[in-house]
Amino acid sequence: MANQIFKPLALACMAALSLAACGGQKNEAPKEAAASAAPAEAAGSTIDKIKQSGTIVLGHRDASIPFSYIADNPNQPIGYAHDLQLKVVEALKTQLGLPDLKVRYNLVTSQNRIPLVVNGTVDLECGSTTNNLERQKQVQFSNNFFVVGTRLLADKAQGIKDYADLKGKTVVTTAGTTSERLLKEYNDKNQAGINVISAKDHGESFLMLQNGRAQAFMMDDVLLAGARAKAADPEKWEIVGTPMSYENYGCMMRKGDAEFQKIVNDTLNQVFASDEINKMYNQWFEQPIPPKNVNMAFPMSDKMKEILANPNDKAADE
Repeated sequence: MANQIFKPLALACMAALSLAACGGQKNEAPKEAAASAAPAEAAGSTIDKIKQSGTIVLGHRDASIPFSYIADNPNQPIGYAHDLQLKVVEALKTQLGLPDLKVRYNLVTSQNRIPLVVNGTVDLECGSTTNNLERQKQVQFSNNFFVVGTRLLADKAQGIKDYADLKGKTVVTTAGTTSERLLKEYNDKNQAGINVISAKDHGESFLMLQNGRAQAFMMDDVLLAGARAKAADPEKWEIVGTPMSYENYGCMMRKGDAEFQKIVNDTLNQVFASDEINKMYNQWFEQPIPPKNVNMAFPMSDKMKEILANPNDKAADE
């Protein structure tokens, strides 16, 4: 019966073009726009898959601090978004009568996360994925759980305060992200003279900034705060620039799976409506966090409070 739900693994691997889809360790994949995985509906019911396998596969990141990342234990992701995923797991255990439901983790990148959800390799991905109209054509999003602004991280000594200061400078961003698209569009439209380079993930982007290959790193402001918190000398770096856009983060799942989506959204809404969300936010954004025990000092914004009070799965660019 499992074959009625999922196409053979070989086809899944071809669809994702990633060794990660086949259980490998290497996460190399084409950009999201180039992905041509099978239609989501072909994957069948996520609930049926979970019941038959007794396992749910959670997609996670390795450097999206403080949402989903690896700190001390290489086999255990942690973070704010990861904690929300685990709330869904607990709800599934109760609602499906599966107290022994197992969790398997699958590392994803900005480039392969959508194909791995679409082809059934990953059941739920909660990290730092922007909910936008283009991605909604490929996957289903949960209700949004965070709002961010796209800004810049730079060495204070560089004197960079906004995008106008980037002429003749190299700016790194992460491949397959909204920031990459926005920065390239800005550079072309304004003939800004910026040398734009792309890294495979947020960790590599920040490394390029630290070693001088780039003078600024463009990404969602909260991820920049996370990178800064992990740095050897956090005080050296500052987040600058007028937000080029505001983005909503949501959890990804396959399209056409209303039953699974309802469980995910009901779980998130219950957390949002309780004081639990304030405790979780305080833990990850206003208290020292692993691995450097640095406080991100990132208070909850008014936009964030608004989405918690009025849950919805709207894209920021609607």
